[in-house]
Amino acid sequence: MASVSDVGRPEHLRGVNLGGWLVLEKWMTPSLFAGLEATDETSWCVILGDEAPGRLRAHWDHFITREDFAWLADTGINAVRIPIGHWIFGPPYPFHSAYGDHPHPFVEGGIEVLDRALGWAEEFGLWVIIDLHAAPGCQNGFDNGGIKDVCDWHTREEYIAFSVALLGRLAQRYRSAPALYGIELLNEPRWDVPTEVLKDYYLRGYDAIRAHLSPRRAAIIFHDGFRSHREYLGFMQSPPFENVIFDVHRYQCFEPEDIALDIHGHLDKAGRGWGEEADTVQGDLGLPAIAGEWSLGLDLEAVSLWAPGPFHHPLRHLDRFQQETACRAYGATQLLSFERYHGWFFWSYRTETTPEWCFRDGVERGWLPARFT
Repeated sequence: MASVSDVGRPEHLRGVNLGGWLVLEKWMTPSLFAGLEATDETSWCVILGDEAPGRLRAHWDHFITREDFAWLADTGINAVRIPIGHWIFGPPYPFHSAYGDHPHPFVEGGIEVLDRALGWAEEFGLWVIIDLHAAPGCQNGFDNGGIKDVCDWHTREEYIAFSVALLGRLAQRYRSAPALYGIELLNEPRWDVPTEVLKDYYLRGYDAIRAHLSPRRAAIIFHDGFRSHREYLGFMQSPPFENVIFDVHRYQCFEPEDIALDIHGHLDKAGRGWGEEADTVQGDLGLPAIAGEWSLGLDLEAVSLWAPGPFHHPLRHLDRFQQETACRAYGATQLLSFERYHGWFFWSYRTETTPEWCFRDGVERGWLPARFT
């Protein structure tokens, strides 16, 4: 198996997210949350207290393994995006009222798991994007941001400054890691975080990373923040900014207008709509872009802890053969569109109960290609 030193930096990223590993999401690993009222990693750690370290370290050891990196490389995947929480280095970190009487509730040791992942990636010729997925105070109010129903990150300079400093620490720690492809400044900041606040943070994060990592060594990725790419026209252009990548996430199961579509409507949007969008976004911004998250999921009920319903998805009334055909068509159509980007990352590599969101299940069931080379 070729190492990253053998294969060289890829021109095009074909990747998979390693979600639910270093940032817990209840819908992805319901067994971890069984019998608990916890809805996110913060409440999970707070409720379990002294029991949390043993349980979570066992999860870290078994949910993603060296064998998984080998399997991904064997399919032709060349990159992984690894979500992390702001607590990755352990305490101290800013306090939030959701912690209750626990000033530092999160389990320590995640940074060693990330070290291990970078080593496995180097061994098997995979590139790594480290993604700040959960910021202090939570940047989006989703469970994937660490604290469900809270979006305080942008309201306190302490939270923003800690995030900037964390990016610098990551860059310093991994500045010599051969498998590092880039660092993502922040995952999915919510649409109502002011654009100017977000841009200022992105600029500060860029400087913190570049203090340790040159443009030749690593890319810097920023997410659209659920707003039009046109709000970033002229932003982070060369010179003086170099090796910057724009990130969009594309799903069709969250918005009412998408939920109302039949399968043919979904295929049209994924093919014609998203394909044209890929060209427009990169042409307008003058930056390479990635589809940093996408899936085969069309059933909101399978993944949502917050949507009130009613739930509908276009495969529910199809027979098994038609459902299988639809999954293959939806996957192929998205791939053709996202191939027009600099790269793409499926969400996610593994889930416990939702195969449409599980890359390995998708490949093994024939919904996704067996090979990606």
